[in-house]
Amino acid sequence: MNDTTHTSPNQANGDRYLSGTSESSLKRRVALVGAGYIADWHAKCIASVADVELVAVCDLSLSRAQALAEKYGIAKVYGTLETMLAEEKLDAVHILLPPHRHFEAARAAIEADVDVFMEKPMCDCATGCEELARLASERGVRLGVGHNFLFSEPYEQLRRDVRSGVLGRIDQVTITWNRFLPLAAFGPFDTWMLLDPRNIMLEIGSHSVAHMLDLVGEPEEMTVRASNPVELPTGRSFYRHWQVNGFKGKTVVELRFSFVPAFAEYTIHVRGSLAAGTVDFERNTYMLHEHRPSDPDFENYAMIANQAKSLKQQARRTLRKYVLSKLHLCARGTAYGESISRAMDAFYNAETLDERIDGRNAAKIIGVCEQIGALAKLPPETVAPKGSPISTSDAATPRVLVLGGTGFIGKELVRQLIESGSYARLLVRNAASMPEALRTQVHCLSGDLMNRDSLLRAMDGVECVLHLARANVKSWDDYQKYEIEATRQVAECALEAGVKRLVYTGTIDSYYAGAGAGAITEATPLDPRIASRNLYARAKAVSEELLVIMHRERGLPVVILRPGIVIGRGGNPFHWGVGMWWHDAVCQVWGEGRNKLPLVLVEDVAAGLMAVIGKPGIEGRSFNLVADPCLSAQEYLDELDRAAGMRIQRHATPILKFYCMDMVKWAVKVAVRHPERRLPSYRDWESRTQLAHFDCTAAKDDLGWRPVSEREELVRRGIEEPLADFYK
Repeated sequence: MNDTTHTSPNQANGDRYLSGTSESSLKRRVALVGAGYIADWHAKCIASVADVELVAVCDLSLSRAQALAEKYGIAKVYGTLETMLAEEKLDAVHILLPPHRHFEAARAAIEADVDVFMEKPMCDCATGCEELARLASERGVRLGVGHNFLFSEPYEQLRRDVRSGVLGRIDQVTITWNRFLPLAAFGPFDTWMLLDPRNIMLEIGSHSVAHMLDLVGEPEEMTVRASNPVELPTGRSFYRHWQVNGFKGKTVVELRFSFVPAFAEYTIHVRGSLAAGTVDFERNTYMLHEHRPSDPDFENYAMIANQAKSLKQQARRTLRKYVLSKLHLCARGTAYGESISRAMDAFYNAETLDERIDGRNAAKIIGVCEQIGALAKLPPETVAPKGSPISTSDAATPRVLVLGGTGFIGKELVRQLIESGSYARLLVRNAASMPEALRTQVHCLSGDLMNRDSLLRAMDGVECVLHLARANVKSWDDYQKYEIEATRQVAECALEAGVKRLVYTGTIDSYYAGAGAGAITEATPLDPRIASRNLYARAKAVSEELLVIMHRERGLPVVILRPGIVIGRGGNPFHWGVGMWWHDAVCQVWGEGRNKLPLVLVEDVAAGLMAVIGKPGIEGRSFNLVADPCLSAQEYLDELDRAAGMRIQRHATPILKFYCMDMVKWAVKVAVRHPERRLPSYRDWESRTQLAHFDCTAAKDDLGWRPVSEREELVRRGIEEPLADFYK
C-alpha cells in the first residue's frame, strides 16, 4: 500500500484533470470535509467549476453537515472521514477544518488515493506540511492549497506586470492587511487562531506571505515586531499590530497587519524602476501608476485622468458581475467567490499544478509564517493548563442552569450569579474552552440544545433553567429548527426533569411598535401580524406561544422576559437598535430618530433575570424589561460621537425608502426563485422606529426591578464604557 510506484485513481483513469482529453467530460466526484463557514463558499464555487460534482459532506456535527447538504442538494452526509472514504468512490476531498486538524484528515485522504484540496493554512506547522507534500508525491496524489487571493483578478494583473517587466526592477513591496478581527473582540475565544498569539500569522499572515513569496521569493533576512496586546477572556494574549520588514536582494519587503476596528484596507503596492502597481482587494481594483507621454507640466493631470477612467471601468465591471450573479446569469459574482473558483480551476483543470496552489509552495509559506512568529520574540504565555470541568461531586449540586451563558446578556447574568454566591451550571458547546477563572466558579458542561440527552444531563438536580440561547441563522427553516424546536425541546426536558421554573428571554421586537402602537404593557398582545415581521421577531413570538400553550395544557412553569434594546459592557456600541450600520462608520437611522428609544442596560436585564429566579407565584406571566426612556437615536449618536471624538456619518432615512429598497430585492429574489423570497412588510420596517411607549410597571412592582433611567448614567454605562472596551 505504501509502494512509491503506486498509481493514483486519476492516473489510472487517464488523468481526468487534463482538459481536452477524451474523459474530460466525466464528472469528478468531490466531497467536503468540514461544514463550517468556509464550506458554504466551497459548495457555491464547486458548482461553477467544469466537470466537478459535489457528492458528499462530512462533519463531526451531523446536524451541521445535514443543513449544508440540504442547502446545496448534496446526496450523502457522514459523521467521520474514515466512513466516507470507505463508502464513497471519490476523486477529491476539500479539507475545510481548523488548521490543527488538517494534517490527519489530509493524510487519511492521500493514503486512500484521493486528491486533496486544502484551505489555507495548509497545517499548523511546516513539518506537517512537508510530510503531506512528500506523501502526496510518493503516491501520485494531487495536493493543492487554496490561497485564493493569489488568484484574484486584480492581483493577477499586478503579477503579470511584475513578471513581464512593465514595472521595471522591483524596489519595494508593501503588503497591508488592516482589517478588524471581531473574534478577538467578541469571541468565540477558543478558536484555533486565538489559542496562541503566533497562530494569527499562520491563519491570516499566510495570505500576505503567499503574496510576498510569489512576487519576490523568500526574504534573506527579516525583523518582526508585534505590539498592542490585549488579554483575552481565556487569559491568553492577542497582538493587534504586526510589522514585518525584510530584504530579498535589493528589494525591500514590508508586511503590515492591524486587527483593530478601523477603516478596512487590504492592499499590495509594488514600486518599480519604471512604474508602480497597486492592488486594492477591498475594492477589487488594480491601478498601474506609470508615466505618460506628456509634457511634465501636464503629466500629473494625464496620469490622474487615466487612473480615474480605469477605476470607473473596474467599478462598473465588479457591480455588473455582482448583479448578474444575483440574477443567476453569472456563476461567479463576488470578487471573493470568483477568486476561490479560479483557485479551484487551477486545481482541477490543469495538467500540472500552478505553483501558487502547489502543496510544496504552501509548506514554504507556513515555514516563513513560523519564522515570523519566532522572530517576534513574544513573552511566554503564563496561562495555566486547563483541567477538566468541575464535576458536581466537587461542590454542591447547581440549582440554576444557564443556556446561552456565553452571550452578551448571559455573561453578565453569570457574573451576577457568581457575585450573589449562587453556584450555577452552564451548558456550552465546549466546556474546556471556558476561561479558567470562570470554570472554578461555575459548573460547565459540554453539550448542545439540539441534543436531548445533553439537556437532561444538564438539568439533573436543577430547580431553575434560564434559556437565553438564540440561533444565529438566516432562513425560516433554520429558525424553526434551531430556535423554535430547540426551545420546545428545552421545555420538554424541563418537564421531564421536574424543573421548578423555566425562564425564557423573548424580545420586545415581537410587538408592533410603529406609529399606531401607543403604550405597550404585558397585557398588550404580540403583533397579531407577526407572520409578516422579520424572522427573529417571528421566531421568538412562535416560541413564546408554544411555551404558553405548554404552561396552560401541561403545567410548564414558564416565565417570559422581553428585554428592550440592550446596551452596555460586552456589547457593540454600534447598535442596530439605533439604525442600520455600514462598517461602523455610516448609520441609517430608522426614520427621523427623534423619539426616545426603549433602551436598557445589560446589567439591568440580568438583574431582572435574577429577580425572577426565586419570585413565587409568577408562572405563566411575562415581563417587559425597558428603562424609562431618555435617549433618542439622534441623541445616542451625539453621545457616541462625543465619547469617541469622531463624527459618524448619519442619515435619517424614511421608512418608505427602506421598504422600497426591500421590495426591489424581493423582486430580484422572485425572478431567480430564491428560497427565502418573503414579501416585504412596511409594518416590520416601521416597527423599527420604536415609536411606542413601554410601560414596565409590572416588572417594577412585582419583581422589584429598578433599572437605570438617568441619562448621564445610561450614557456612561451604555455608551462610554462599551466604546472604551471596543477601542481599548
